[in-house]
Amino acid sequence: MPAGAGRRGPPGGRLGWLLCALAVQLCHAEASVREEKLSVSASTLPCWLVEEFVVAEECTPCSNFQAKTTPECGSTGYVEKITCSSSKRSEFKSCRSALMEERLFWKFEGAVVGVALVFACLVIARQRQLDRKALEKVRKQIESI
Repeated sequence: MPAGAGRRGPPGGRLGWLLCALAVQLCHAEASVREEKLSVSASTLPCWLVEEFVVAEECTPCSNFQAKTTPECGSTGYVEKITCSSSKRSEFKSCRSALMEERLFWKFEGAVVGVALVFACLVIARQRQLDRKALEKVRKQIESI
């Protein structure tokens, strides 16, 4: 008996190969669409992400006008003006100020101390409750004697 004479191919052999070819074509098309999106998004990136820059103005709080018109002000409320070296473009970049970081640190410290105090009070209350139960058991044992 020749090799493979008793075996059949996959069910719907031609249909299976057709589906595989179709899947390969779809994957190839999807990959080319991804490449196009990457090339488009690389050109719309801010210049400070793709080239070196110099800080023209230090980190300052956004004015009311800047907060409404400049999207970089939205995340931190602070912005610095930068100049990119190669393209010579001036752009705004969101930044974190030392004052804002200090406030956040002290808020965090206050929250930690507050939580510690709450749990310390809970521990003291539970300990008193357990002490009362233990004293009550001892009193019952003494009364039964």
